[in-house]
Amino acid sequence: MKTTVVALANQKGGVGKTTTAINFSACLAEKNKKVLLVDLDPQANATSGLGLEKGFGSSIFPALLGETDGASLIRETGIKNLDIIPSELDLAGAEIAIARRDDYLHRLQEALGPVVESDVYDYIILDCPPSLGILFMNALNIAHEVIIPIQCEYLALEGLGVMVDIVNQISEAGNPNLHISGILMTMYNVSTNLSQQVVQEVVKHFGDRVFETLIPRNVRLSEAPSYGKPVTDYDPHCVGAAAYRNLAKEFIKRSKKAASASAEESLPTLSDVVPPVAEDPAV
Repeated sequence: MKTTVVALANQKGGVGKTTTAINFSACLAEKNKKVLLVDLDPQANATSGLGLEKGFGSSIFPALLGETDGASLIRETGIKNLDIIPSELDLAGAEIAIARRDDYLHRLQEALGPVVESDVYDYIILDCPPSLGILFMNALNIAHEVIIPIQCEYLALEGLGVMVDIVNQISEAGNPNLHISGILMTMYNVSTNLSQQVVQEVVKHFGDRVFETLIPRNVRLSEAPSYGKPVTDYDPHCVGAAAYRNLAKEFIKRSKKAASASAEESLPTLSDVVPPVAEDPAV
């Protein structure tokens, strides 16, 4: 199997992106997939969430500058089949440092290209920063697929439309393999009408692009990072762990189905996605 690079991306913060990066990666590893998680967020929450220290010089930053190769920065996480390239605060300087280069949108491709081509990993998961900066664009230029986590609230729909337009633009401009493999609804509250309405609205516009798996609000999911563990290690029997295991299973199933498909459906644009805001939606 060739390595598939999957970007977890949303320019809006607080949507469960890093929680998904940690637990989705761990669940793929649990299914005997060899996974590399690359923490591209200077906040380094995916790094600490897997129990690693934010050590100076350990991020992808020096590889982006061409000072070392990406493979030398890979660290074990202590979880079978799951490795990581950590992050640290100095990665915030990458936006300025690599902006001076002519190939500033392809520095991550240079840094990780040999790792991708080696096919050592089944999946490389990119935890993108919550902004539309240079690191974000670098991630989309190397990725094959994008998973967009969005919170179950109406304001998240506009951000989803922006993401769709960006992915379409990058696909047309130089990364023709890039496509959205799924939209993941997070922080779902089964007891509120609002969560259900948002899911219905997204499904209405994107159909089967939306993962059937819904990630619920779950205390254990919130607690696990403070212990440096994915939720499957922290509390393997909680609803959050079950949800991410289902996501990994659904993702693998979709990947196999997509491999046999020859064409992809076009996605709606921003103007098609953002619906009128409902007046006083019931909660």
